[in-house]
Amino acid sequence: MHNPEVKTCAKGDDVMRRISWMLAMVLVLSALLAACGKKDAAAVVKDLNEVVGEMESYQGAGVMTLHTGETPQQYKVEVWHQKPSYYRIALTNAKKDITQIVLRNDEGVFVLTPSQNKSFRFQSDWPDNQGQVYLYETLIRSITGDTTRQFADEKESYVFDVAANYNTHALVRQKIWLNKSDYAPKQVEVSDSNANVVVDVKFDSFKFGADFGKDAFDMQRNMTAATEEGNKTGTDAGVAPGEKTDDAGAQQPADPQAKQGADGAVSDGQSGISEGSGQQAVEGSEGSSGAASEQNGEEPTLAEPKESDSFGVIQPTYAPEGVKLKDDQILEEAGDYSVLLRYEGTYNYTIFEARPQDRAVSLAPSRLVDLGFTAGMISGDALQTLTWTVDGVEYRITSADLPENEMVRIATSMQEESGK
Repeated sequence: MHNPEVKTCAKGDDVMRRISWMLAMVLVLSALLAACGKKDAAAVVKDLNEVVGEMESYQGAGVMTLHTGETPQQYKVEVWHQKPSYYRIALTNAKKDITQIVLRNDEGVFVLTPSQNKSFRFQSDWPDNQGQVYLYETLIRSITGDTTRQFADEKESYVFDVAANYNTHALVRQKIWLNKSDYAPKQVEVSDSNANVVVDVKFDSFKFGADFGKDAFDMQRNMTAATEEGNKTGTDAGVAPGEKTDDAGAQQPADPQAKQGADGAVSDGQSGISEGSGQQAVEGSEGSSGAASEQNGEEPTLAEPKESDSFGVIQPTYAPEGVKLKDDQILEEAGDYSVLLRYEGTYNYTIFEARPQDRAVSLAPSRLVDLGFTAGMISGDALQTLTWTVDGVEYRITSADLPENEMVRIATSMQEESGK
C-alpha cells in the first residue's frame, strides 16, 4: 500500500532540484554575458593606441594640486592640442589668478607670462622629449610602455597603475583613471617612493576633436588676449584666442608687425637663433627696445627701477641631505632689490632672487624643464642654472655639482613660500 505523503515529498524534491538547476544556469549565463562585456588590460591598451593614432586634436581643463609642502598648491590647468605639433598649456595660480602659458607652434616653443609682458622662446622638441602629467599623449605613452602595468576595472573607469617617467626621480608611480566610454582622462595621481601623492590632476572636462581657430596657437594673440581679458576681469587667465567665430566674441588678432616690441612679443632679436645651434631661449619684455639698439652696437636702455620692489627673503623648504645655508645677503641699490642665498655641503649652490626690470632681449642656450607649477629653463654646461619666474620674481639656482632633479625639488619647495 502506497503512502501518499511519500509521493508528495518526492515531487517536492524534484521541483526544488529543477528550480536550483535553472537558477544555476541563469547565474552561469549572467557571468558569461558579463565577461563578454568586460575588457582586459591588453584590449584597452590596443584601443588606446588606436585612439592616439586617430586623434587630431583635444581640449581639456581641470585642477592640478601639488603636495610638495605643508600646504597644497592648486593650479587651474587648460590644455589644447592640435596635430601635428601645436600645444597650448595655461597654468593659473588658483589663489592669485596669475597665468603662465606654454605654447608650441611652427615658430618654436614659448613660455609666456602675459601679466608681466614677458616671453621666452625655445628651439625645442618639447613635449616629445619630456612628459607632462596633464598631456594625454604622455599618459597613454606611460600606459602602453609599461609591460608591468597594473589594471583595474571600476564602475565607470579603467584604472592603470604604471611607472612615472618624468624629469625628477622623486616621482616613481602614477595611477591614471580613464573614462570607459571614450578613454578620456578623468584623474591622475603621481606618487613618490613612499607612495605619497605628490601631484594630483582632476579633469573637469576633456573633448576629443576640439575645433580651434587659426590664431589659437599664435604667440602674439595669446599675449594680447590674456592681457586684455586680465584688464577686464582682474585676471590674466585669458580668453580663448582661437574661438572660431567673431560672433562668439573672439577678438581679431592684432597686427604682429605693428605690435612687436610694444606688447612684449619676442622682437627681431630672436633671429639670433640659428639652425643646428641647439635649444635657445629668447626673452622679450615690454620696453625692451634695447634689442634693436644692441644689434646696432648701442647700449640697451633699461627701465627705471621701482622705488619699492621688496618681496622679502624666500627660502626653500627643501635642501638635499648634508646641505646647509651658508649665508644670505639682501642687495639694495638704486631701488633695485635682490637676494642671494649660498648653500654648502654635499652640494654647493646659490639661489638668486630679484624682480627683473625691463631689459633688452637676451639670448642663451637653454632647454625647457617642467616644474609642475610653471616652466623653467636649464642653461649652462659645467656650471648649470635653473631659471623660473613666479609672481614677478625671477629665481635662479646655480651650481657646478647639484643634480638637475635636486634643482627641481628645491625650486618646487620654494613655490609654497612664494605663494605667501
